Amino acid sequence: MDSYDRLYVAYLYYFNDQRDYFECHEVMEELWLEEGRSPLYQGLLQVAVGLYHHANGNVSGSIKLFSAGLEKLAPYPADSLGINLGQLIQDSQAYLTKLLQFEIEPFAPYDLDIQIMDEELEQLLLKIKLDPPQHENSE
Repeated sequence: MDSYDRLYVAYLYYFNDQRDYFECHEVMEELWLEEGRSPLYQGLLQVAVGLYHHANGNVSGSIKLFSAGLEKLAPYPADSLGINLGQLIQDSQAYLTKLLQFEIEPFAPYDLDIQIMDEELEQLLLKIKLDPPQHENSE
């Protein structure tokens, strides 16, 4: 039995492998609703949506989402959910700091990585790469 929800693994796959932040939002929102609206899941969702907004030219939306996401992630241990959450928080804070200076120093969107700390989670991600998820939204 896997100790990580399939939707969480899919979120990490879309975030780190596919760089599809919209799909990150889709799968994490589903998990967030199923799991009782955990602030940790919501914070991870908001970081992905912050990246999505910046990539689409919505800097103010990106600032709002990164700010909200960081606020929700702050209380959690650095090694939550098999990932290096502390590093993601640092990287997200650095991204937000640059966004806040965007008018003076614009920059192109760039990807963040979520460092996997747990071997089981790493194996689940390797497995999902071999059999990628087919999300319901493929119209």
